Order: sequence, then C-alpha cells, then structure tokens
Amino acid sequence: MSNVRVAWLLVAIGVLPAIALAQEPMPRALEAPSRFPPARSPLFFSPPPIQTASFGASQQVNVDWLGNNIPGDAANEPSLCIDPNDPRHIAVGWRQFDNVTSDFRQAGRAYSTNGGSTWTFPGVLETDVFRSDPVLAADGEGLFYYLSLQPSPVFHCDLWKSLDGGATWQLLGPAVGGDKAWMTIDTTSGIGRGNFYQVWSLAENTYGGRTFSRSTDGGLTWSDPIGVPQRPYWSTLDFGPTGDLYVFGWNGNAFWLNRSTNAPDRTMTVEFDLTRPINLGGTLQSGATPINPVGLIGQPWVAVDRSSGPGRGNVYALSSVSGIGNPVNVMFARSTDGGQTWSAPQRINDDSANQNAWHWFGTMSVAPNGRIDVCWNDTRSNPDNTLSELYYSNSQDGGLTWSRNRAVSPPFNHSLGYPVQRKIGDYIGMVSLEEAACIAYSATFNGEQDIFFLRVEEPVITVVSKSGDNVSLSWKAVAGRKYEVQYKNSLRLPWAPDATVGSVVAEGAQATLEDKSTSGIDQRFYRVVEQP
Repeated sequence: MSNVRVAWLLVAIGVLPAIALAQEPMPRALEAPSRFPPARSPLFFSPPPIQTASFGASQQVNVDWLGNNIPGDAANEPSLCIDPNDPRHIAVGWRQFDNVTSDFRQAGRAYSTNGGSTWTFPGVLETDVFRSDPVLAADGEGLFYYLSLQPSPVFHCDLWKSLDGGATWQLLGPAVGGDKAWMTIDTTSGIGRGNFYQVWSLAENTYGGRTFSRSTDGGLTWSDPIGVPQRPYWSTLDFGPTGDLYVFGWNGNAFWLNRSTNAPDRTMTVEFDLTRPINLGGTLQSGATPINPVGLIGQPWVAVDRSSGPGRGNVYALSSVSGIGNPVNVMFARSTDGGQTWSAPQRINDDSANQNAWHWFGTMSVAPNGRIDVCWNDTRSNPDNTLSELYYSNSQDGGLTWSRNRAVSPPFNHSLGYPVQRKIGDYIGMVSLEEAACIAYSATFNGEQDIFFLRVEEPVITVVSKSGDNVSLSWKAVAGRKYEVQYKNSLRLPWAPDATVGSVVAEGAQATLEDKSTSGIDQRFYRVVEQP
C-alpha cells in the first residue's frame, strides 16, 4: 500500500477561494564479530503494519515472502539507494539478526519496484556469514552497490553489485575499508563520473592511520589507502556539482571537513587541499547513553547542493550533538564558498532547548532541486524519554530557514527488541528526490526492531482555473503515478468514491484534469488523491 497524498481545494465556482561525555583519543570498534550463527527462531507470521502518522505512512521492509512480519528477528541500521533514472526501483540493506537472543548478524537486503509501496526480502546476501555496517549507493546509470563490513579474519569491506534494482546481487570482491565505512559514487557529468569514494574509522584499521580510498573501475579495484587530515572518523562523504569531494567526520575533539578538488581526475593521486573545523555547537556522543547504549547517537553528515538553483555548490554539515541545553540536538551549518568558511551552528529541532529531550540519529540529504531534508528520532513527546518518533524538517532556501518540525511516524519504544548488542544500529538512511524524502529507519512497532520505509512528500499544490462551465485543475506530479480528482458540492457531504472528475497517470512533472460538469453548480470542492 502506498502513501496517499491529498490536496484539499475548497473552491466556489467562479471564485477561487546535555550530557558531555569524555571523548576518546581513538575510536573504539563499533562492531565485534560473533563466530557462530544462532539457531533460527520458530517463525510465527503476522501481517506487516503500515504505520500511519499525520504526515505519512511507513511500510515494513523486512517481511516474509507473503509480505508478513517475521516475529523473533531483529533488523536495524538501514541504508538505501534509489535508481536516479527510475525512482520506482529502490533497495535497502540492513543488519539482519535471525534470532534476537544472539548478536550474530548478516547482510539483510530488500527491494521495491513500485517506489516503496511493497517490498521483497529474498534473504541475506550470504547465509550464516557475519556482516555489518551496510552502505548502499547507486551510480549514474542506475546500478546498485552494497558495501558490507566483514570483520574476519581482519576488518575489511566487500562490495556487491546489482544490475536489476536490488533483486539479485553479485560479489565484486574486497573493497579495502574497515569499521563504520561510508561510500559515495560520483554521478555528475564531469570527468569523475563513476568514481567510487570510501572512508572508514581508525578502529581496528589494518592500514594504520590511512582511512580513505578511491576506485575508478566500478569498485573492482581500490587505490592504496591514504590518510585524511585531522584523522576524522565515523565520516560521511558527498561530491559537488563539478565532482569536488567532501569528507566530514569527528576526531574525538572537533568536527572536521576535508575537501579534494583533484579527486575526480583519475590520473592523479587524491589530495585534500582544504581542511576546516566546523562548529556545530557541541560534541558527538557515542555509547553509555540511555537512548542507544552501545551505539552512536548520530553520524556527522555532509551534503552538497548539485541543483541548478541559487544554492548550487553550497556545502552543508549536520549531526546530533550534545552541549546545548537538551542532551542531544540536531545542529546544522552551511558554507557558500566551497567549505572555506562556515555559518554559525543552527538548531533544527524547534522544541524547547531545555526540556531534556533527545534528538538523535540526525540525518541529512539534498534533493535535485536543492531542497535540504533532515530527519531524526525525537523523544520530545514523553517526559521520561522512553519513546521516540521519527521527525522531519526541510529548507527551501539553502538552510537559512526551516519548516516546522513534523512527526512523521507514530511513537515507538526504542529500547524494545534489542539483540544481544544493545543498540538500534548507528544510523538511518535517507535519499532525497525532487518531490519527496525517502527514509529507511528502524522502529519497534511490532515489539521488535524492524525496518520501515517512508516517503515524506511535498504537498500537492494545485492550480485551479475556470473558463465558462469548465474548471481546470493542474498540479505538480510524479511521472508514472496515478491521481484521482474527487469532488463534492457541500462541505457537509462525505467524499463519495463515485463522485470523481476522473483519474490520470502523470506523464511528466505536471498533471491536469478538467471538470466539465459544473453547469448550474454554485460551488464545488475538490481534492486530488494519489492512487496506490
């Protein structure tokens, strides 16, 4: 079942109506391998809940072949990728625990061919092989890649490739890397198109202090790792409109951004030509917290505006940090000069700064039109911080102003269903499309940790015009989606399924329908409904 978006048009015909923890000089490993898989839990199937909130409906991802929940397992730490040429094709990877009584985890994966309305979970990448830290990315041709940590015999990553939108995967081979690796793929039209970039933590690192590598042949081989200035870890990466590469992480004392302008050039060894500290108003927490006891409270996120709009080239930094009132706030900063100078830190969560709420797993991505999307887990709704909701906000002006915070999921108890490793992962995943923010997150609506997918979509803004007895309605649409226009002649009447102007499948970014039956009607009210 897909999310339903409704545009309400009241139209009269003729008149258009702080906990500051000591920081470690070196990070600890966030993954510790189990040697043997546990016995499978007995399978008792239950229907997957479609969790609804005022601003969206979340569809469960880790389901059986009938689309049902699988009680007794656990799933967390999701990452997702979307085909840039056909956003109906989406893949999600996560840490799959077949038995919640064990910390043995495998590489979970699922795919959707209808934009996330339904999901298929065909099984893990490799049965009974310990894997963790999933990171998914799509290249400019729409091919999917899955980076997976394998801690035995030493910490390293493997890279998998899918030619069919995540339905099947093939192992490409080792991909250097290590604990808490991250990956991005250049999708620009420049010389760096198709370059893979990877960064990882210093913990359990087999390359000394070297934590960055590049692949220029589709992930088949990787360059000899190099060091990153200021030795940041738990980093993320993104690239600018011309392929400039940005790496953002935490080094135990401060947040650091590093830039490489020669990374796109495959004939040159990558060099970082700019290093800047970024003030996010606090410090990064990990471990020994009541919210996610042995995990991160948030990753450092970097995202770049690659649109053709006024924010093109802007660089944005975000993380959940402690040090300002609440135990953790979602903090943001921006640069309009390629990372050289940065704005003062800005708090994104708009509740009281001193109500003892946790705003954790702050996550950021930028849409092709330049909109900045931010989501996070938030405990503001309950005084004892035992429940979280997924929250969302966006900026349409390059981070100067932000929309009102919205709860986009029902509350869930974030401490339920812990596997032996007491956390709900270390991050959640988000990819921004022009018309929606697509989020994969872990929640406990079933009394256990499961993966859910949510599209947070922009409102359907509809333009209405009248000519004689004809009313024309047009709205911003998604190509391939089906929309229905319904009407009623009085607000006291219910919406009737047979009172429709008609339906249309959008062929482009706009959809239009005409109501030619308004002769003699004084007023009529319309709504546009996106169909499953």
